[in-house]
Amino acid sequence: MAEPLTLALSKGRILEQTMPLLKPLGIEPLEDPATSRNLVLPTSDPNVRLIIVRATDVPTYVAYGGADLGVAGKDVLLEQGGHGLYEPVDLGIARCRLMVAGRPDADLEGRRIRVATKFVNVTRRHFAAQGRQVDLIKLYGSMELAPLVGLADAIVDLVDTGNTLRANGLAPLEPIADISARLVVNKGSMKLKHRAIKPMLGKIAESVDRNAGR
Repeated sequence: MAEPLTLALSKGRILEQTMPLLKPLGIEPLEDPATSRNLVLPTSDPNVRLIIVRATDVPTYVAYGGADLGVAGKDVLLEQGGHGLYEPVDLGIARCRLMVAGRPDADLEGRRIRVATKFVNVTRRHFAAQGRQVDLIKLYGSMELAPLVGLADAIVDLVDTGNTLRANGLAPLEPIADISARLVVNKGSMKLKHRAIKPMLGKIAESVDRNAGR
């Protein structure tokens, strides 16, 4: 029997919104990923298994062959570069925007500013494309706090509803990218397991279209 395809997912929003797309393919975990202590989960399809990893680790597992496929946010792919991966399907889930944000009256032009973010590579490229130099401060959470205490002039972060920004007296200032979850595939697996992966990609794309009402 051929080795099952391994699909890398992360807990949380992406996992919750990916499962309804896989269900029409007959792929459902035999254990609840939210509560199971197991990191490798069999599914109702014996030819597919799930591994549960950190969201930022999904591209790494797929690129280096720890998984054949994975679901990763476009923000993670932009930050890490997406090397060694195919990105065949935009799943249209976990939508948000990557934005520069700060105080509504912030004057960020004409001077070197400090920007707090966990997306240091994306942020550097964004400002470099504008010919602007910035000092980057890497943070992993509570990003909105940085402008409030004078740590940074602005932040770069994911914005969904904008409620957290508004609650802290901040506002979106510049868009960087529209973000959604993408299906990524290991390039070697695409060649060696083409017969299994190609039909799966087509079915997932059909499931995405149905989910979007197209």
